[in-house]
Amino acid sequence: MKSKSLINKEIDDFYSKTSEETRLQIGLGPLEFERNKNLISRFISQKPSIVLDVGGGPGIYSEWMAKNGHSVYLVEPVLKHIRQAQKRAKKAKFECIQGEAGNLKFENNFADIVILHGPLYHLQDEKKRNDCLKEARRVLKPGGILLGFAINYTASTIAALIQGVIGHDEFFSMCREELTSGIHDAPKNIPGMLPHGYYYKQEDLIKEVKECSFEFLDIFAVEGFIWLDKNYFESQANPSKRKILMELLKLTENDKNLISFSPHMMIAAKK
Repeated sequence: MKSKSLINKEIDDFYSKTSEETRLQIGLGPLEFERNKNLISRFISQKPSIVLDVGGGPGIYSEWMAKNGHSVYLVEPVLKHIRQAQKRAKKAKFECIQGEAGNLKFENNFADIVILHGPLYHLQDEKKRNDCLKEARRVLKPGGILLGFAINYTASTIAALIQGVIGHDEFFSMCREELTSGIHDAPKNIPGMLPHGYYYKQEDLIKEVKECSFEFLDIFAVEGFIWLDKNYFESQANPSKRKILMELLKLTENDKNLISFSPHMMIAAKK
């Protein structure tokens, strides 16, 4: 397969050099993975559905949905991820397509659900984000569901405060830009960070989805604020403490005053 650059080169290079597979196995990754599956499950019918997993990376979620009996099409711009997904698809039986969210190669009214797993993370230009949302709407059946995952505009700032690095000039400049404009550009001297992105305020995410002619259903915290527990990892390893944390997360997942404490959020909307 010939390599094609369908996204910003620095983002493509970032994902080509890092491991999206192991990211979901360390730190807050397991919580994100568990919660994303839980949230997606609430909107997928019990009967087999046609699902487009757009920006689905190496196919971890596509594999899970396909094994649950759904017809899944993974659309992903990064060639490394396509190759990883193809290995998963041999067992789980889902389609892998190298492509991008603003130009989906599907007919109108094709899918029951479109999941935007990466596009809203990366596109700094509002028009391009709107193009992705409009494409998702085009390929959805009437009554079809959009599930869009986004990074919260507070994510870097809260993490910087906890880690004690907010006083670094470059880091604070990055956080200030995220908090005021949503634009995320990682400092060149801090390796391992997503190079470019767009970090949403929840009201702006809702506004963009509505402006693209979707009916807004709800917005959910993914990790919520339970990760702020100073003994988070110890608590997660203790069944009784973990139960309390997850109950707290479920209790507050739609609280508009608390969603900003969650690194990621998911919006649900209907065509």
